[in-house]
Amino acid sequence: MIAVWGSLLILIFCPILGGLPLINWISYIFTRRKLSQLGTGNISVSAAFYHGGTLVGVLAALSEASKGIIAVLLARAFFPLDPIWELIALIALIMGRYWRGKGAGTTNLFWGMMVHDWQATLLTALIGGGSFTIFRDRATGRLLALFLLAFILTVRHPYDPGYMAMVWALSGLVAWIFAKIPDDLDLPATGTKTYSNKMFRFFRGDQAIISLNNRLNSQKVGGKAATLAYLKRLGYQVPDGWVLLPGDDPQPLLDYLEPSIEQPFVVRSSALEEDTETSSAAGQYQTILNVTSTEKLQAAILDCLNSYNNANARQYRRDRGQTDEGMAVLIQPQIKGVFSGVAFSRDPVNPINNIVVVEALPGQAIKVVSGKITPEQYQVEIYRDYETEAIKIIPLDSSVQLSRDVPDFIIEKVATLVRDLEDLYHGIPQDIEWSYDGEKIWLLQSRSITTLQPIWTRKIAAEVIPGVIHPLTWSINRPLTCGVWGEIFSLVLGKRANGLDFNETATLHYQQAYFNATLLGEIFRRMGLPPESLEFLTRGAKFSQPPLTSTLKNIPGLLRLLNKELSLEKDFYKDNQKLFQPILEQLVTQSLSDLSDAELLVRIETILSLLKRATYYSILAPLSLALRQAIFKVSPEQLDNRYTPEISSLEALKKLASEINTLVDITEIEDSDSLFNLLENKPEGKEIIDQFNQILEQYGYLSKVGTDIAVPCWKDNPKSVQELLTQLVLNQVNSSSKTIDYKPNKKTNRKVQERLNLKGEVTVVYSQLLAQLRWSFIALGKHWVKENNMSEVTDVFYIDYSEICSLIEDRNQELQNKLPQLIKQRQEEFSSHQKLTNVPYIVYGNITPNLTLFDSPSLINKQQLKGIGASVGQVEGKIKIVRNLESFPTIEPNTILVVPYTDSGWSPVLARAKGIISEVGGSLSHGAIVAREYGIPAVMDVPNVTQLLENGQRVRIDGQRGIVEILEN
Repeated sequence: MIAVWGSLLILIFCPILGGLPLINWISYIFTRRKLSQLGTGNISVSAAFYHGGTLVGVLAALSEASKGIIAVLLARAFFPLDPIWELIALIALIMGRYWRGKGAGTTNLFWGMMVHDWQATLLTALIGGGSFTIFRDRATGRLLALFLLAFILTVRHPYDPGYMAMVWALSGLVAWIFAKIPDDLDLPATGTKTYSNKMFRFFRGDQAIISLNNRLNSQKVGGKAATLAYLKRLGYQVPDGWVLLPGDDPQPLLDYLEPSIEQPFVVRSSALEEDTETSSAAGQYQTILNVTSTEKLQAAILDCLNSYNNANARQYRRDRGQTDEGMAVLIQPQIKGVFSGVAFSRDPVNPINNIVVVEALPGQAIKVVSGKITPEQYQVEIYRDYETEAIKIIPLDSSVQLSRDVPDFIIEKVATLVRDLEDLYHGIPQDIEWSYDGEKIWLLQSRSITTLQPIWTRKIAAEVIPGVIHPLTWSINRPLTCGVWGEIFSLVLGKRANGLDFNETATLHYQQAYFNATLLGEIFRRMGLPPESLEFLTRGAKFSQPPLTSTLKNIPGLLRLLNKELSLEKDFYKDNQKLFQPILEQLVTQSLSDLSDAELLVRIETILSLLKRATYYSILAPLSLALRQAIFKVSPEQLDNRYTPEISSLEALKKLASEINTLVDITEIEDSDSLFNLLENKPEGKEIIDQFNQILEQYGYLSKVGTDIAVPCWKDNPKSVQELLTQLVLNQVNSSSKTIDYKPNKKTNRKVQERLNLKGEVTVVYSQLLAQLRWSFIALGKHWVKENNMSEVTDVFYIDYSEICSLIEDRNQELQNKLPQLIKQRQEEFSSHQKLTNVPYIVYGNITPNLTLFDSPSLINKQQLKGIGASVGQVEGKIKIVRNLESFPTIEPNTILVVPYTDSGWSPVLARAKGIISEVGGSLSHGAIVAREYGIPAVMDVPNVTQLLENGQRVRIDGQRGIVEILEN
């Protein structure tokens, strides 16, 4: 019975003891300040030393040491012969310590282990302390000490597996807490009490000399120094350099470095808020050149530090909402430049052109940066294919062509360097300073061009919701999509989602949808995933290895997402049975013509509430499918797509076309009207027409753009489906499906197939809801046409949803009066945007660029285009460009179909082609699915291919390598 009470006491009392904020009380008594409200918010011994001084720190250490000793002695009193309970008591104590005080319990652990096994603890301290003195790296020293402690105790208890497991659990717990909490020793040394400064500096573990050869943290040394250190480690030509941390004593550096007239140094700022993705601080702080002596070096460091507090710099930080984090100083040998300058990987003024801007002058780079001298300016056009590179240099000033100082080879190398750096940073435009010393081009600085942030991409968005978008569609789709993505990301990130505005996930440029690549990259970095994760999951793009440490930090959030993924099918079928299907049945049977405006608005709000949940499934189901395909290594060809709506609808029409071929003479068919007249005059033909109407009813929700409610559905435009059926009757080139290499007996295949089937069912529900939403707005438009509030029913799609609510609920007369003018203006804008043919895939910054400034690449005549291989096979044929589905085109034999995008409504057209090329999309797009199902080679994601190719051109496509080869122009 004593053992039972003892275990209960240990498991209850020790967490409470650990959570007692003794340090906070001690600090408040002596300083009248609470540690929980200072610095990192940790209630720790190091925080007590930092904020309270030596006396407070010593008392804090004694209080925490006593906790560890009490916990071990308590366990020993109840279990004198079982040392495992002493370890359990320490685990309970440290968990309470972290739970209440957000501290790691290092002092608790050390003194508790001293009582538990003083020999092992002292040996660990001796070895670990020696390593710390040598390496002076806190993170490494802590992990090494925890490992040594667990290892030594394991060696001392080799025949007790329970004890060994508990030892490693204790060490693992403390290591996990170290990774979770901020480190008080990362605070500036200048903030410590004077009489505890030396002790703080020693335990902080700073190396006496920090160089650019080290792995540097931008939060400690600033973005400039950290970036140069990173690039130097990668092998870029970065001059040697040394960093003085904020608040550190410069004397070790002054003793170490030997500036001279022969080898002068340059002293530069590296503020902690400088050279970030959103703030460059260009020109705010002082750079001192030609430092030729130790005395001048000391003065230069002081001048550089003082510039942090000048009025302009302080105002710059205030304007951007930055706090005063401090400044590190970067000291480097000064490069004796023969030619120097700056370069931008994208033109900061006109970034949509594929242009690198290089500015150069003889001498030092500072002359260009200062703005006091006009440099030679060059535009460099770089074209890179998967196996070739070509460069063209264009001087901005024609007079420069006659009196140039800077050789072409330098301009080319600099342009290539800055574009390489852009690629290294996942497409974020870079601004560099460089210098050529007669032998090498040295990289002096690299930072993102902050004015070109955020980066907007329509590569994914153009597949999700392609083309020019009506105001009503966008006012509904944007909050739905951004909201659901925000919920998914918040599920994984938890508190780390703070500061992220998920409403900025998408925007419109040229009335086309763009996703915020900068925001998505930041989200994925916080999740411990590579920035290109979304493109990997949705389009099959290459996926780089995520950082292990960052991924480990996100394990709890990723497990929450995994739980959602594992329950996805169960959750959907539950919602489908209890939510989607019952309400869809009500919506189908409801007579829209009998509803008033207010009743239609209630109906619309009901659909929107369902759509939010359906959008969750429509996003997560394809991601789940892509993830399972990647994990189980199941190729798309091994999956059966017959149950997806784009394939099942096509199969139904093809089956009907085969029956028609047995009934009518195809030579009598001229168009869809003649076909249906022939069927009307035959008894069996009337049955065919009934079957056609059943197909139209079953798949009436399909449209050429499944996510755009402004685009007519099959049910709205039966004529287009009649034309499609006619084409299928007349042309049976691709009428037979290929044999699918489907292996249902393989468990991994079944796991992926289940997700594919689920994705198809989700698409049906989602599309049906959107169709019902469209028909609700059409009914509203009919009312307003009848009331002479608008001239056409479809004018309703030029009003956004908030305006519709205001007109119905608030009876907004002012808006009502200006509605005709507003609709006309938006129709004109829509029409002008529809005529644009050179819409860029990337937009830099929040200002929509003027496309009149856009120049098509003039560098070379491209004979090969590269995309994503989506359906294997090689085929030659002639190009037919189809930009929309206003009418179903006639597809001749040997036709390579070129399209801007593919949606489920395109499936019947795509299935009749010999090959498919699409401007956007990936291996999971609708076009790719159709292509694989019918054995048609396909290449997706070939930018601007509808402009680069012409009707009648002969090409060869390789659907495995993703290559389009132009055989004749």
